Amino acid sequence: MATESTDEELVHRTLAGEQTAFAGLVRRHRRAALARALAVLADPADAEDIAQESFVHAYEQLATCRHPERFSAWLLTIVHRRSLNRLRGERRRRIEPLDESLASDRSEAPIADLERADLRSRLLAALATLAPIQREVVLLADVEQWPHDRIAAATGISVLMSRRHLSDARRRLRALLTPVNE
Repeated sequence: MATESTDEELVHRTLAGEQTAFAGLVRRHRRAALARALAVLADPADAEDIAQESFVHAYEQLATCRHPERFSAWLLTIVHRRSLNRLRGERRRRIEPLDESLASDRSEAPIADLERADLRSRLLAALATLAPIQREVVLLADVEQWPHDRIAAATGISVLMSRRHLSDARRRLRALLTPVNE
């Protein structure tokens, strides 16, 4: 009967170069990471993004985990901080300086808000149609501004496949988001 590896063993095996060991950590702690992010953000899509970003960050910074036996607590701290940072960023984006032209004609502001909300919902719906790897690559490349070599290392694909997934995802998003002239 095989015994399941501890977090500490999986951390040490990952640091020794065994890529499948980190996948074990992800499987073991994915639900907890999602729950922690969802508790802060209250948005399943944002929670999924934060959980993924947190695992990528944890993988990149694994050597800094001082207590591998407490990997779970260390990871959930990363998730919590990234979730709070996302909230702060959302608040900053929502607080826009009042332009003089808007002050004189407030009737346009609700229309602009509706257009932004519509665009956001269309973008989220379009992203949801992408394959998970395409969604991850397009978000890392276009939102996080990661280079393809970093995306490839974080996702376990080649640089060539990273470029291909990004190209395919952008093409699909353009097709879904371009208005059809009737």
